[in-house]
Amino acid sequence: MPDPHQPLPVLPRERLIEQRSIDYVPRAERHGKLWHQGPFWFTGNFVLPTMVTGFIGPSLGLSSGWSMLAVVLGACFGTFFMAFHANQGPRMGLPQMIQSRAQFGSQGAIVPFAATVFVYIGFMVFDTILATQGLQLMLPGDKTLWYPILIALSIIIAVIGHDLLHLVQRWLTYALIVVFALLTTIAVVSFSAGGGGGGAGDAGAWDPTAFLIQFSLAAGYNISYAVYVSDYTRYLPENASAPTLISWVYAGAALSAVWLMSLGALLASNIPDADAIGAVKEIGDRLFPGFGTIAVLVSTAALISIMGVNAYGAMLTGTSAVDGFRRIRPTVRLRVIGLTVVGLATLLIALLIPDDYLGAFNDFVILMLYFLVPWTAVNLVDFYFVRHGKYAIAEIFNPRGIYGRWAWRGVVAYLAGFAAMIPLFSTTFYVGPVAEALGGADVSFIVGLVVAGGLYALFSRNLDRDVEAEARRRSELELEGAAR
Repeated sequence: MPDPHQPLPVLPRERLIEQRSIDYVPRAERHGKLWHQGPFWFTGNFVLPTMVTGFIGPSLGLSSGWSMLAVVLGACFGTFFMAFHANQGPRMGLPQMIQSRAQFGSQGAIVPFAATVFVYIGFMVFDTILATQGLQLMLPGDKTLWYPILIALSIIIAVIGHDLLHLVQRWLTYALIVVFALLTTIAVVSFSAGGGGGGAGDAGAWDPTAFLIQFSLAAGYNISYAVYVSDYTRYLPENASAPTLISWVYAGAALSAVWLMSLGALLASNIPDADAIGAVKEIGDRLFPGFGTIAVLVSTAALISIMGVNAYGAMLTGTSAVDGFRRIRPTVRLRVIGLTVVGLATLLIALLIPDDYLGAFNDFVILMLYFLVPWTAVNLVDFYFVRHGKYAIAEIFNPRGIYGRWAWRGVVAYLAGFAAMIPLFSTTFYVGPVAEALGGADVSFIVGLVVAGGLYALFSRNLDRDVEAEARRRSELELEGAAR
Protein backbone atom coordinates (compact mmCIF):
# COMPACT_ATOMS: atom_id res chain seq x y z
CA MET A 1 0.00 0.00 0.00
CA PRO A 2 1.50 3.41 -0.93
CA ASP A 3 2.46 5.73 1.90
CA PRO A 4 0.01 8.70 1.96
CA HIS A 5 2.84 10.99 3.01
CA GLN A 6 5.18 10.19 0.13
CA PRO A 7 5.97 13.50 -1.61
CA LEU A 8 4.47 13.54 -5.08
CA PRO A 9 5.86 15.75 -7.88
CA VAL A 10 4.05 19.06 -8.31
CA LEU A 11 3.29 19.97 -11.92
CA PRO A 12 3.65 23.61 -13.11
CA ARG A 13 -0.10 24.04 -13.66
CA GLU A 14 -0.69 23.13 -10.01
CA ARG A 15 1.57 25.81 -8.57
CA LEU A 16 -1.07 28.54 -8.21
CA ILE A 17 -2.66 26.67 -5.32
CA GLU A 18 -0.16 25.15 -2.93
CA GLN A 19 -0.23 21.35 -3.03
CA ARG A 20 1.85 20.63 0.05
CA SER A 21 0.41 20.39 3.52
CA ILE A 22 1.94 18.46 6.42
CA ASP A 23 4.02 16.39 3.99
CA TYR A 24 7.74 16.76 3.28
CA VAL A 25 8.83 19.42 0.75
CA PRO A 26 11.37 17.81 -1.65
CA ARG A 27 14.57 19.70 -2.43
CA ALA A 28 13.52 20.20 -6.06
CA GLU A 29 10.60 22.38 -4.89
CA ARG A 30 12.59 24.56 -2.51
CA HIS A 31 12.57 28.25 -3.38
CA GLY A 32 12.50 31.69 -1.85
CA LYS A 33 15.00 34.25 -0.55
CA LEU A 34 16.22 34.57 3.00
CA TRP A 35 15.57 38.32 3.19
CA HIS A 36 11.88 37.69 2.47
CA GLN A 37 11.62 36.38 6.04
CA GLY A 38 12.26 39.88 7.39
CA PRO A 39 9.20 41.59 5.87
CA PHE A 40 7.08 38.48 6.35
CA TRP A 41 7.56 38.49 10.13
CA PHE A 42 7.53 42.28 10.34
CA THR A 43 4.05 42.46 8.83
CA GLY A 44 2.95 39.30 10.62
CA ASN A 45 3.67 40.99 13.93
CA PHE A 46 2.73 44.55 12.90
CA VAL A 47 -0.96 44.16 13.67
CA LEU A 48 -3.25 45.89 16.12
CA PRO A 49 -3.27 43.07 18.75
CA THR A 50 0.48 43.70 19.04
CA MET A 51 -0.25 47.33 19.86
CA VAL A 52 -2.90 46.26 22.37
CA THR A 53 -0.22 44.31 24.23
CA GLY A 54 1.51 47.62 24.88
CA PHE A 55 -1.66 48.98 26.51
CA ILE A 56 -1.30 46.64 29.49
CA GLY A 57 1.49 48.42 31.39
CA PRO A 58 -0.21 51.83 31.40
CA SER A 59 -3.55 50.21 32.27
CA LEU A 60 -1.83 48.86 35.42
CA GLY A 61 -0.45 52.32 36.31
CA LEU A 62 3.00 51.94 34.76
CA SER A 63 4.46 54.99 33.02
CA SER A 64 4.96 55.02 29.27
CA GLY A 65 8.75 55.03 29.70
CA TRP A 66 8.84 52.03 32.00
CA SER A 67 6.24 50.27 29.84
CA MET A 68 8.42 50.77 26.76
CA LEU A 69 11.48 49.40 28.56
CA ALA A 70 9.49 46.32 29.61
CA VAL A 71 8.29 45.94 26.02
CA VAL A 72 11.82 46.16 24.56
CA LEU A 73 13.24 43.64 27.02
CA GLY A 74 10.28 41.28 26.81
CA ALA A 75 9.87 41.33 23.02
CA CYS A 76 13.60 40.89 22.39
CA PHE A 77 13.71 37.99 24.87
CA GLY A 78 10.66 36.24 23.41
CA THR A 79 11.78 36.70 19.82
CA PHE A 80 15.06 34.91 20.60
CA PHE A 81 13.21 31.59 21.03
CA MET A 82 10.86 32.22 18.11
CA ALA A 83 13.66 33.05 15.66
CA PHE A 84 15.71 29.94 16.40
CA HIS A 85 12.81 27.76 15.24
CA ALA A 86 13.27 29.25 11.75
CA ASN A 87 16.31 27.07 11.09
CA GLN A 88 14.20 23.91 11.46
CA GLY A 89 12.16 24.56 8.31
CA PRO A 90 14.85 24.25 5.62
CA ARG A 91 16.70 21.47 7.47
CA MET A 92 13.61 19.27 7.81
CA GLY A 93 11.28 20.45 5.01
CA LEU A 94 8.30 20.18 7.35
CA PRO A 95 5.79 22.55 8.97
CA GLN A 96 6.61 23.61 12.52
CA MET A 97 4.36 21.57 14.74
CA ILE A 98 4.55 18.16 13.06
CA GLN A 99 8.26 18.23 13.91
CA SER A 100 7.16 17.81 17.53
CA ARG A 101 6.45 14.15 16.82
CA ALA A 102 10.19 13.53 17.13
CA GLN A 103 10.01 14.67 20.78
CA PHE A 104 6.46 13.67 21.75
CA GLY A 105 5.49 10.81 19.40
CA SER A 106 2.77 10.82 16.73
CA GLN A 107 -0.02 10.76 19.34
CA GLY A 108 1.78 12.30 22.29
CA ALA A 109 2.19 15.46 20.19
CA ILE A 110 -1.55 16.05 20.69
CA VAL A 111 -0.54 17.85 23.92
CA PRO A 112 1.30 20.78 22.26
CA PHE A 113 -0.97 20.52 19.18
CA ALA A 114 -4.06 21.36 21.27
CA ALA A 115 -2.31 24.37 22.79
CA THR A 116 -1.21 25.52 19.34
CA VAL A 117 -4.68 25.36 17.80
CA PHE A 118 -5.88 27.40 20.80
CA VAL A 119 -3.27 30.05 19.92
CA TYR A 120 -4.13 30.17 16.21
CA ILE A 121 -7.89 30.41 16.66
CA GLY A 122 -7.54 32.84 19.56
CA PHE A 123 -5.53 35.23 17.41
CA MET A 124 -8.01 34.85 14.55
CA VAL A 125 -10.85 35.80 16.89
CA PHE A 126 -9.18 39.00 18.13
CA ASP A 127 -8.03 39.89 14.61
CA THR A 128 -11.59 39.47 13.32
CA ILE A 129 -13.00 41.74 16.03
CA LEU A 130 -10.44 44.49 15.40
CA ALA A 131 -10.68 44.27 11.60
CA THR A 132 -14.46 44.60 11.80
CA GLN A 133 -14.17 47.67 14.02
CA GLY A 134 -11.79 49.17 11.47
CA LEU A 135 -14.10 48.58 8.51
CA GLN A 136 -17.07 50.00 10.40
CA LEU A 137 -15.39 53.42 10.35
CA MET A 138 -16.35 53.66 6.67
CA LEU A 139 -18.77 50.86 5.84
CA PRO A 140 -22.17 49.87 7.22
CA GLY A 141 -22.93 46.47 8.68
CA ASP A 142 -22.59 44.81 12.07
CA LYS A 143 -20.47 41.87 13.14
CA THR A 144 -22.91 39.29 11.77
CA LEU A 145 -22.06 40.64 8.30
CA TRP A 146 -18.35 41.40 8.61
CA TYR A 147 -17.16 38.46 10.68
CA PRO A 148 -18.13 35.86 8.03
CA ILE A 149 -16.78 38.02 5.17
CA LEU A 150 -13.40 38.62 6.84
CA ILE A 151 -13.01 34.99 7.86
CA ALA A 152 -13.92 33.84 4.34
CA LEU A 153 -11.27 36.17 2.85
CA SER A 154 -8.62 34.80 5.19
CA ILE A 155 -9.59 31.22 4.27
CA ILE A 156 -9.26 31.98 0.53
CA ILE A 157 -5.76 33.41 1.11
CA ALA A 158 -4.82 30.32 3.12
CA VAL A 159 -6.18 27.95 0.44
CA ILE A 160 -3.89 29.51 -2.17
CA GLY A 161 -1.22 29.12 0.45
CA HIS A 162 2.42 29.71 1.23
CA ASP A 163 3.62 31.84 -1.71
CA LEU A 164 0.62 34.19 -1.70
CA LEU A 165 0.97 34.73 2.04
CA HIS A 166 4.63 35.65 1.58
CA LEU A 167 3.80 38.02 -1.29
CA VAL A 168 1.00 39.82 0.55
CA GLN A 169 3.04 40.19 3.74
CA ARG A 170 6.02 41.55 1.84
CA TRP A 171 4.10 44.29 0.03
CA LEU A 172 2.13 45.27 3.12
CA THR A 173 5.42 45.94 4.90
CA TYR A 174 6.10 49.02 2.76
CA ALA A 175 2.66 50.53 3.37
CA LEU A 176 2.79 49.84 7.11
CA ILE A 177 6.22 51.44 7.52
CA VAL A 178 5.17 54.63 5.74
CA VAL A 179 1.82 55.00 7.50
CA PHE A 180 3.03 54.15 11.00
CA ALA A 181 6.21 56.21 10.70
CA LEU A 182 3.94 59.20 10.19
CA LEU A 183 1.59 58.06 12.95
CA THR A 184 4.41 57.52 15.44
CA THR A 185 5.96 60.90 14.65
CA ILE A 186 2.62 62.62 15.18
CA ALA A 187 2.10 60.83 18.50
CA VAL A 188 5.58 61.67 19.81
CA VAL A 189 5.34 65.33 18.76
CA SER A 190 1.79 65.72 20.05
CA PHE A 191 2.42 64.22 23.47
CA SER A 192 5.79 65.92 23.88
CA ALA A 193 3.97 69.19 23.33
CA GLY A 194 1.39 68.31 25.97
CA GLY A 195 -1.30 67.10 23.62
CA GLY A 196 -2.19 64.03 25.62
CA GLY A 197 -5.32 63.41 27.58
CA GLY A 198 -3.88 62.32 30.89
CA GLY A 199 -3.79 58.58 30.53
CA ALA A 200 -2.94 56.09 33.26
CA GLY A 201 0.83 56.04 32.96
CA ASP A 202 1.25 59.75 32.25
CA ALA A 203 2.67 60.66 35.65
CA GLY A 204 5.87 58.61 35.42
CA ALA A 205 4.75 55.87 37.78
CA TRP A 206 6.95 52.84 38.55
CA ASP A 207 5.51 49.55 39.71
CA PRO A 208 7.67 46.41 39.71
CA THR A 209 4.67 44.08 39.43
CA ALA A 210 3.23 45.97 36.48
CA PHE A 211 6.69 46.04 34.88
CA LEU A 212 7.03 42.25 35.14
CA ILE A 213 3.51 41.73 33.81
CA GLN A 214 4.22 43.92 30.78
CA PHE A 215 7.56 42.15 30.27
CA SER A 216 5.90 38.72 30.43
CA LEU A 217 3.13 39.72 28.04
CA ALA A 218 5.59 41.11 25.49
CA ALA A 219 7.78 38.01 25.78
CA GLY A 220 4.82 35.62 25.63
CA TYR A 221 3.33 37.40 22.65
CA ASN A 222 6.47 36.88 20.55
CA ILE A 223 7.13 33.39 21.87
CA SER A 224 3.67 32.50 20.56
CA TYR A 225 5.00 32.99 17.00
CA ALA A 226 7.31 30.01 17.57
CA VAL A 227 4.51 27.70 16.46
CA TYR A 228 4.38 29.41 13.03
CA VAL A 229 7.98 29.76 12.00
CA SER A 230 8.89 26.63 10.02
CA ASP A 231 5.57 26.76 8.19
CA TYR A 232 7.09 29.68 6.25
CA THR A 233 10.74 28.60 6.08
CA ARG A 234 10.25 24.98 5.00
CA TYR A 235 10.36 25.84 1.29
CA LEU A 236 13.80 27.47 1.59
CA PRO A 237 16.82 25.53 0.24
CA GLU A 238 18.21 22.98 2.67
CA ASN A 239 21.61 24.71 2.70
CA ALA A 240 20.18 28.12 3.63
CA SER A 241 22.53 30.00 5.96
CA ALA A 242 21.28 29.49 9.50
CA PRO A 243 22.72 32.75 10.95
CA THR A 244 21.29 34.80 8.08
CA LEU A 245 17.88 33.15 8.27
CA ILE A 246 17.63 33.50 12.05
CA SER A 247 18.77 37.13 11.86
CA TRP A 248 16.13 38.09 9.28
CA VAL A 249 13.34 36.41 11.28
CA TYR A 250 14.54 38.00 14.51
CA ALA A 251 14.88 41.46 12.99
CA GLY A 252 11.40 41.40 11.43
CA ALA A 253 9.55 40.05 14.46
CA ALA A 254 11.44 42.00 17.13
CA LEU A 255 11.39 45.36 15.34
CA SER A 256 7.66 45.27 14.68
CA ALA A 257 6.86 44.17 18.26
CA VAL A 258 9.05 46.81 19.88
CA TRP A 259 7.73 49.54 17.60
CA LEU A 260 4.03 48.77 17.83
CA MET A 261 3.92 47.77 21.52
CA SER A 262 5.87 50.93 22.43
CA LEU A 263 3.44 53.01 20.39
CA GLY A 264 0.62 51.28 22.24
CA ALA A 265 2.19 52.19 25.58
CA LEU A 266 2.56 55.81 24.48
CA LEU A 267 -1.04 56.02 23.30
CA ALA A 268 -2.49 54.32 26.39
CA SER A 269 -0.48 56.64 28.65
CA ASN A 270 -1.89 59.76 27.02
CA ILE A 271 -5.39 58.83 25.82
CA PRO A 272 -7.90 57.90 28.52
CA ASP A 273 -9.55 54.50 28.01
CA ALA A 274 -7.65 54.00 24.75
CA ASP A 275 -8.78 51.33 22.32
CA ALA A 276 -6.76 50.27 19.30
CA ILE A 277 -9.00 51.57 16.53
CA GLY A 278 -10.01 54.80 18.26
CA ALA A 279 -6.46 55.69 19.27
CA VAL A 280 -5.02 55.14 15.77
CA LYS A 281 -7.81 57.20 14.22
CA GLU A 282 -7.48 60.03 16.74
CA ILE A 283 -3.71 60.38 16.30
CA GLY A 284 -3.84 59.99 12.52
CA ASP A 285 -6.45 62.71 12.16
CA ARG A 286 -4.08 65.15 13.85
CA LEU A 287 -2.05 65.13 10.60
CA PHE A 288 -5.13 65.82 8.49
CA PRO A 289 -8.78 64.74 8.74
CA GLY A 290 -9.14 61.30 7.24
CA PHE A 291 -5.54 60.13 7.68
CA GLY A 292 -6.58 58.27 10.83
CA THR A 293 -9.11 56.32 8.80
CA ILE A 294 -6.44 55.53 6.18
CA ALA A 295 -4.15 54.22 8.93
CA VAL A 296 -6.91 52.04 10.33
CA LEU A 297 -7.73 50.60 6.89
CA VAL A 298 -4.06 49.76 6.24
CA SER A 299 -4.01 48.08 9.65
CA THR A 300 -7.16 46.17 8.72
CA ALA A 301 -5.51 44.84 5.56
CA ALA A 302 -2.62 43.57 7.71
CA LEU A 303 -5.13 41.93 10.06
CA ILE A 304 -6.82 40.08 7.18
CA SER A 305 -3.43 38.88 5.97
CA ILE A 306 -2.37 37.56 9.38
CA MET A 307 -5.77 35.90 9.72
CA GLY A 308 -4.81 33.93 6.61
CA VAL A 309 -1.50 33.03 8.27
CA ASN A 310 -3.33 31.88 11.42
CA ALA A 311 -5.88 29.88 9.46
CA TYR A 312 -3.09 28.21 7.48
CA GLY A 313 -1.21 27.26 10.65
CA ALA A 314 -4.33 25.99 12.41
CA MET A 315 -5.10 23.80 9.40
CA LEU A 316 -1.57 22.35 9.37
CA THR A 317 -1.60 21.65 13.10
CA GLY A 318 -5.13 20.22 13.07
CA THR A 319 -4.27 17.96 10.14
CA SER A 320 -1.14 16.79 11.96
CA ALA A 321 -3.21 15.97 15.05
CA VAL A 322 -5.78 13.93 13.13
CA ASP A 323 -3.05 12.15 11.16
CA GLY A 324 -1.47 10.99 14.42
CA PHE A 325 -4.52 8.84 15.10
CA ARG A 326 -5.73 8.06 11.59
CA ARG A 327 -3.37 8.30 8.63
CA ILE A 328 -4.62 10.62 5.92
CA ARG A 329 -3.41 11.89 2.54
CA PRO A 330 -2.86 15.67 2.80
CA THR A 331 -4.69 16.72 -0.38
CA VAL A 332 -5.91 20.18 -1.41
CA ARG A 333 -9.47 19.03 -0.74
CA LEU A 334 -8.53 18.09 2.81
CA ARG A 335 -6.85 21.48 3.28
CA VAL A 336 -10.06 23.23 2.23
CA ILE A 337 -12.11 21.12 4.64
CA GLY A 338 -9.67 21.82 7.47
CA LEU A 339 -9.66 25.55 6.77
CA THR A 340 -13.46 25.60 6.70
CA VAL A 341 -13.58 23.99 10.13
CA VAL A 342 -11.10 26.56 11.44
CA GLY A 343 -13.19 29.38 9.97
CA LEU A 344 -16.42 28.12 11.52
CA ALA A 345 -14.81 27.72 14.95
CA THR A 346 -13.41 31.26 14.72
CA LEU A 347 -16.79 32.68 13.73
CA LEU A 348 -18.60 30.98 16.61
CA ILE A 349 -16.11 32.15 19.25
CA ALA A 350 -15.92 35.69 17.83
CA LEU A 351 -19.69 36.02 18.03
CA LEU A 352 -19.71 34.83 21.64
CA ILE A 353 -16.82 36.90 23.02
CA PRO A 354 -17.72 40.26 24.65
CA ASP A 355 -16.94 43.43 22.71
CA ASP A 356 -14.76 44.65 25.60
CA TYR A 357 -11.93 42.29 24.74
CA LEU A 358 -8.92 43.83 26.56
CA GLY A 359 -9.28 41.74 29.73
CA ALA A 360 -9.84 38.57 27.71
CA PHE A 361 -6.86 39.42 25.48
CA ASN A 362 -4.59 39.86 28.50
CA ASP A 363 -5.48 36.41 29.83
CA PHE A 364 -5.18 34.91 26.34
CA VAL A 365 -1.60 36.14 25.91
CA ILE A 366 -0.64 34.87 29.37
CA LEU A 367 -2.20 31.44 28.67
CA MET A 368 -0.24 31.24 25.41
CA LEU A 369 2.93 31.79 27.40
CA TYR A 370 2.03 29.00 29.84
CA PHE A 371 1.21 26.45 27.15
CA LEU A 372 4.01 27.22 24.71
CA VAL A 373 7.04 27.81 26.92
CA PRO A 374 7.53 24.11 27.85
CA TRP A 375 7.03 23.10 24.21
CA THR A 376 9.53 25.58 22.79
CA ALA A 377 12.09 24.51 25.41
CA VAL A 378 11.72 20.81 24.54
CA ASN A 379 11.65 21.41 20.78
CA LEU A 380 14.71 23.67 20.67
CA VAL A 381 16.78 21.55 23.06
CA ASP A 382 16.05 18.50 20.90
CA PHE A 383 16.94 20.25 17.64
CA TYR A 384 20.08 22.10 18.73
CA PHE A 385 21.54 20.04 21.57
CA VAL A 386 20.21 16.49 21.34
CA ARG A 387 19.81 15.58 17.65
CA HIS A 388 21.70 18.57 16.19
CA GLY A 389 19.13 19.03 13.42
CA LYS A 390 19.40 15.45 12.13
CA TYR A 391 16.09 13.55 11.87
CA ALA A 392 14.69 10.60 10.00
CA ILE A 393 11.89 12.56 8.34
CA ALA A 394 9.99 9.54 6.96
CA GLU A 395 9.87 8.08 10.49
CA ILE A 396 8.00 11.15 11.73
CA PHE A 397 5.06 9.92 9.63
CA ASN A 398 5.39 6.30 10.79
CA PRO A 399 3.55 5.66 14.08
CA ARG A 400 5.40 2.34 14.45
CA GLY A 401 8.76 3.94 13.68
CA ILE A 402 11.62 5.02 15.89
CA TYR A 403 9.78 8.05 17.29
CA GLY A 404 6.73 6.00 18.31
CA ARG A 405 3.22 7.02 19.26
CA TRP A 406 3.97 8.33 22.75
CA ALA A 407 7.54 9.50 23.38
CA TRP A 408 7.78 9.68 27.15
CA ARG A 409 10.78 12.02 27.25
CA GLY A 410 9.01 14.93 25.59
CA VAL A 411 5.64 14.37 27.21
CA VAL A 412 7.03 14.11 30.75
CA ALA A 413 9.38 17.09 30.28
CA TYR A 414 6.51 19.22 28.92
CA LEU A 415 4.09 18.29 31.72
CA ALA A 416 6.75 18.74 34.40
CA GLY A 417 7.66 22.15 33.00
CA PHE A 418 4.01 23.18 32.91
CA ALA A 419 3.39 21.91 36.47
CA ALA A 420 6.44 23.78 37.75
CA MET A 421 4.98 27.00 36.37
CA ILE A 422 1.58 26.70 38.09
CA PRO A 423 2.61 28.22 41.46
CA LEU A 424 3.85 31.27 39.55
CA PHE A 425 0.76 31.75 37.35
CA SER A 426 -0.88 35.16 37.57
CA THR A 427 -4.16 35.71 35.70
CA THR A 428 -7.47 37.38 36.43
CA PHE A 429 -8.98 34.01 37.35
CA TYR A 430 -6.06 32.35 39.18
CA VAL A 431 -2.99 33.59 41.05
CA GLY A 432 -0.50 30.98 42.23
CA PRO A 433 0.98 31.14 45.74
CA VAL A 434 4.43 32.23 44.56
CA ALA A 435 2.98 34.90 42.25
CA GLU A 436 0.80 36.12 45.12
CA ALA A 437 3.86 36.42 47.36
CA LEU A 438 5.51 38.46 44.60
CA GLY A 439 2.55 40.85 44.50
CA GLY A 440 1.04 39.31 41.35
CA ALA A 441 4.26 39.34 39.30
CA ASP A 442 4.56 36.47 36.84
CA VAL A 443 8.00 34.95 36.12
CA SER A 444 6.68 31.46 35.42
CA PHE A 445 8.17 31.33 31.92
CA ILE A 446 11.72 31.26 33.33
CA VAL A 447 10.91 28.23 35.45
CA GLY A 448 9.09 26.53 32.56
CA LEU A 449 12.02 27.00 30.19
CA VAL A 450 14.59 25.68 32.65
CA VAL A 451 12.57 22.71 33.93
CA ALA A 452 11.19 21.48 30.57
CA GLY A 453 14.41 22.02 28.63
CA GLY A 454 16.65 20.68 31.38
CA LEU A 455 14.61 17.54 31.97
CA TYR A 456 14.41 16.77 28.25
CA ALA A 457 18.19 17.06 27.90
CA LEU A 458 18.62 14.79 30.92
CA PHE A 459 16.14 12.19 29.64
CA SER A 460 17.75 12.14 26.18
CA ARG A 461 21.24 11.09 27.24
CA ASN A 462 20.55 7.43 26.43
CA LEU A 463 18.98 7.84 22.96
CA ASP A 464 20.11 5.17 20.48
CA ARG A 465 22.03 7.27 17.91
CA ASP A 466 23.01 4.31 15.72
CA VAL A 467 19.40 3.24 15.11
CA GLU A 468 18.42 6.79 14.22
CA ALA A 469 21.41 7.22 11.89
CA GLU A 470 20.35 4.15 9.88
CA ALA A 471 16.75 5.38 9.85
CA ARG A 472 17.93 8.74 8.46
CA ARG A 473 19.71 7.01 5.60
CA ARG A 474 16.59 5.03 4.66
CA SER A 475 14.43 8.14 5.03
CA GLU A 476 16.59 10.12 2.62
CA LEU A 477 16.29 7.44 -0.08
CA GLU A 478 12.57 7.06 0.49
CA LEU A 479 11.58 10.72 0.40
CA GLU A 480 13.86 12.12 -2.27
CA GLY A 481 13.52 8.98 -4.42
CA ALA A 482 9.71 9.24 -4.35
CA ALA A 483 9.86 12.93 -5.33
CA ARG A 484 11.72 12.26 -8.59
